[in-house]
Amino acid sequence: MTTEMKKIGAAGDVLVERRGNAGLITLNRPKALNALSLQMVRDLLGILRAWRDDPEVRVVAIRGTNKIGRPGTPDSLFGCFCAGGDIRFFHQAALAGDAALDDFFTEEYTLNHLIQTYPKPFMAFMDGVVMGGGMGLSQGARVRIVTERTRMAMPETNIGLFPDVGAGYFLSRCPGHVGEYLALTGETIGADEAIGYGLADVRMDAAALPALWAELGATSWPSAAEAEQWVASKFIANTDRPVCATGKIDTYFSLLRVKHIVDALEKAKDDRWAAKVAVVLRKRSPLMLHVTLEQIRRARSMTLADDLRMERDMVYQCFHLRPGAESVEGIRALAVDKDYQPKWQPARIEDVKPGMADAFFASPWSAQTHPLRDL
Repeated sequence: MTTEMKKIGAAGDVLVERRGNAGLITLNRPKALNALSLQMVRDLLGILRAWRDDPEVRVVAIRGTNKIGRPGTPDSLFGCFCAGGDIRFFHQAALAGDAALDDFFTEEYTLNHLIQTYPKPFMAFMDGVVMGGGMGLSQGARVRIVTERTRMAMPETNIGLFPDVGAGYFLSRCPGHVGEYLALTGETIGADEAIGYGLADVRMDAAALPALWAELGATSWPSAAEAEQWVASKFIANTDRPVCATGKIDTYFSLLRVKHIVDALEKAKDDRWAAKVAVVLRKRSPLMLHVTLEQIRRARSMTLADDLRMERDMVYQCFHLRPGAESVEGIRALAVDKDYQPKWQPARIEDVKPGMADAFFASPWSAQTHPLRDL
């Protein structure tokens, strides 16, 4: 059975289509690089829950539109997956004391958990920009497809936040201390590194994606088992994972404290990579670097649900602790005023005292009242 693509939500920012046994989702907010709004999160939760419980849906896939092609035409599909959450909304809601900000994170993390635990094959077409909330939509997928255009990152320390959407869980499980490196620096990586670090499964040419998308809609799977077998044989069994050396990263990012990492990088002689990374870290929020390092190391021994609950506590503190000094200021400097001169508090890594990060891990809720208690 083929159905027409249907717009979900008043703005039509999410498009859904049932083709045969496939449930197909297209993020359709290209001018914002498919950044997630609260309504988009709610739309995605609704459709994924419905398809989870529909025995005729065997496989689910998600992609994004881009802002180059003409809307509704093949050249507008793919090319940009999702740039994250709508940080302008975060800024406005935080300043206004809007409760929708808390709703956004609770519902987004619920969505992340649903994808990570989805009982049916879930495929993410991670073409183009895949950052922040886009990683939350894709890291739980059974098949994570990247292309030569993939630009992947968790850049939250650049705006006074920490890598959330379950990043503590999936980054801490990268080889060696790559998780600390990606979380602290916000470094953008391509397809081969993504696969080598365990953050993607399959590399394809971007030009081949439309045919695969069409194949999903045209293939009939009489049973869930046959759909599982199709996915396993076509993608998982043939995965050839490149090996990415992590020795240099491990040398620095295994060190105990942020100050130790930066000092070692700055003292490395004739190492351009180390010097470059040190400069990047000096630009990030000093306080949130400390919070993020602690997050990744705590999450390494956590379950997904416990990590998401921890991150929900952390993001509450980011916007309510002072209230939101680092996060509101970082978003202002990067996305609102665009002066790119955030006034971090404290201003230097050396000024972050032991224990300052601890407040971010204090939960404002009991286990019984936590908004993610049912995960």
